[in-house]
Amino acid sequence: MKIIFIGDIVGRSGRDALAKYIPLIKNDFEPDAIIVNSENAAAGYGLTKKIAEEIFSLGVDVITLGNHAWDQREMLSYIEEKNNIIRPANYPKTVPGKGEINIQLKNGKNILVIQIMLRLFMNMALDDPFSCADKILQSNSLGKSTNAILIDMHGEASSEKQSFGHFVDGRVTAVLGTHTHIPTADGRILSNKTAYQTDVGMTGDYNSVIGFQKEGPVYQFVHGYRQEGRFKVAEKEAILCGTFVESDDETGLAKKIVMIHYGNKPSFYGNLP
Repeated sequence: MKIIFIGDIVGRSGRDALAKYIPLIKNDFEPDAIIVNSENAAAGYGLTKKIAEEIFSLGVDVITLGNHAWDQREMLSYIEEKNNIIRPANYPKTVPGKGEINIQLKNGKNILVIQIMLRLFMNMALDDPFSCADKILQSNSLGKSTNAILIDMHGEASSEKQSFGHFVDGRVTAVLGTHTHIPTADGRILSNKTAYQTDVGMTGDYNSVIGFQKEGPVYQFVHGYRQEGRFKVAEKEAILCGTFVESDDETGLAKKIVMIHYGNKPSFYGNLP
């Protein structure tokens, strides 16, 4: 199976880049499934129904969220209507929506997409991500209940992400990081054949501070407070960052990972398909 996972869409420029480059991605990689993290798609803060529908219209199969899942209040109800938008599975049980979806693709195969939010430096009330993932994987196994399993691990600390990757190694096709908006150069296949990357990066304006206009964050770090309540999203031309994973049809484990950057000149890090 060929899977494309695209990192955090940030604001209008990120959405424009997604629309611009998805046709090229489809041509270059011929993916069976496209998963996109969109928790910053609405001006950097959350996701709306209108924007979600725009993203799905591009051929996206699953949208994942994260710690900004509820910045737009309409998502509290819309996520109950749209089962292929998922939020972290280890949110408390009273939180709307769900953290996993097993979808059937056009080729007849199935992929289970899970989102887990890690806890170090996240400052949120979350259930244990390791035991949560373990419970889901006990009832979903590669080659039996599904052909592929991808986990979006949404977290801040690289040490926790690496630990989580090794924890699920051999049980999932890929475990790919989001949240920091900075692409890491460590895309690889772990010892038990799970594709791993600490963070796939964002789809947004990189002449910024993690997708926001530079002046706001710089002022806060220099002066110790914000001039305004929310940072403003950077809106110049965006770069799309993500990861391509190809899995073995028999085992569901990874056999190839390629880090992708689409901008003025697309670039790929790893072995091309």
